[in-house]
Amino acid sequence: MTTPTSEQGRLLDHSYDGIQEFDNPLPRWWVWIFWATIAFSAAYTLIPGNAMRGPGRIAEYNAAMAEAARLHPPAAEASEASLMALTNDRQALAAGKQVFVTTCSPCHRPDGGGLIGPNLTDDYWLHGGTITEIHHTITNGVLDKGMPNWGKILKPEQVTDVAAYVYTLHGSNPPNPKLPQGVLAPREK
Repeated sequence: MTTPTSEQGRLLDHSYDGIQEFDNPLPRWWVWIFWATIAFSAAYTLIPGNAMRGPGRIAEYNAAMAEAARLHPPAAEASEASLMALTNDRQALAAGKQVFVTTCSPCHRPDGGGLIGPNLTDDYWLHGGTITEIHHTITNGVLDKGMPNWGKILKPEQVTDVAAYVYTLHGSNPPNPKLPQGVLAPREK
């Protein structure tokens, strides 16, 4: 039987079920790694990931958003004069009709007489019947009624063409139109 050395083999004073433990300290390399891990975690908590490299993630996000806004400027609200000019442009009306038939006719019928959505040919309007109000409604949609904001889906020129086309549908008297909805807003001829 070997006798324990003074550093490794000292018996501890307590016993459990008649078993005594030796006081064997951990290896020095393990203790240094343990303390280095604690120091690293404290430093990482105070100085997260990329703090030492560059402006930070919030500044990078703001720069990316500014670049996206520069590359894709928001569509300006169309003026009444520019929209009214489109009502006499055959190409714009043909393009507007094509977009209307593709995107709007499931709710408003191809002739504008109204299905789920309101009749667009009469004098009654839920969200305004002027050409700028029509453009605004198409651009922003009516989400509580199920109409998406087409301004985020269509190109700006498509929205203006559709607004001009819808404006020209007034008084076209389609067969079996939907009953009037909204406020009476007759147009001057």
